[in-house]
Amino acid sequence: MRIQHAGVLLAARVVARVLFGASLGVVGPQLAVGAAPATRQAPATPPAMTATVVAAAPTVAAVPSVTAASISGHFVLDTPDGRTVTDATYRGKWLVVYFGYTSCPDICPTVILRIGQALSSLGSTADQIQPIFITVDPARDTPKHMAQYMASFNPRVIGLRGDAEATREAAKQFHVYYRTRSLGDDEYTVDHSSFLYVIDPRGRFTKLLADTLSADQLAAEFQTLAKQEQTAKARR
Repeated sequence: MRIQHAGVLLAARVVARVLFGASLGVVGPQLAVGAAPATRQAPATPPAMTATVVAAAPTVAAVPSVTAASISGHFVLDTPDGRTVTDATYRGKWLVVYFGYTSCPDICPTVILRIGQALSSLGSTADQIQPIFITVDPARDTPKHMAQYMASFNPRVIGLRGDAEATREAAKQFHVYYRTRSLGDDEYTVDHSSFLYVIDPRGRFTKLLADTLSADQLAAEFQTLAKQEQTAKARR
């Protein structure tokens, strides 16, 4: 989700600093992770993804500083089939939450694809990880459209949506920045921050992952999370 205009990119960086802190890097154990730059070419996209849109994303490998207490990880949203779920619905698993939108031309589908590829390589360990894709464009991402879009990816990845108010509230709980921007002729894009938010099996925010991580890097991260939970259970 790359911003194509320097002025908007600068604004996104300023917003990221306001939301997450002035510095980039690690703030305390397990609160941030850096990643090597990754190829940002998109996979083949489903027919529904035809809008000319762009979205905001960091162009650096490191993710911004953030305190665990500042992100609650709470949401109340709907699955494409109309079932209302919350973050508590998935207690007992690691949540990997990503905000985006289905009309995103490149980075959003690339990130979701890589998450699916990572899970496919983990065998039974994948059962401990629950990835969630939350749309920030509920006007266009109707339940039917979300169902069609998510069918193009690993079925373990769950797509969620809400009305405008529920979307704003979910974004607020994760400190996600997003805004619509007119492109003229009744077309618009959605600029937004682009990180993966990791919530532990007890519902506590743990760290951010950069959207540039490759499938192999994501798999390694997921394996580490699973091992951490095994160790934690052994100590309880």
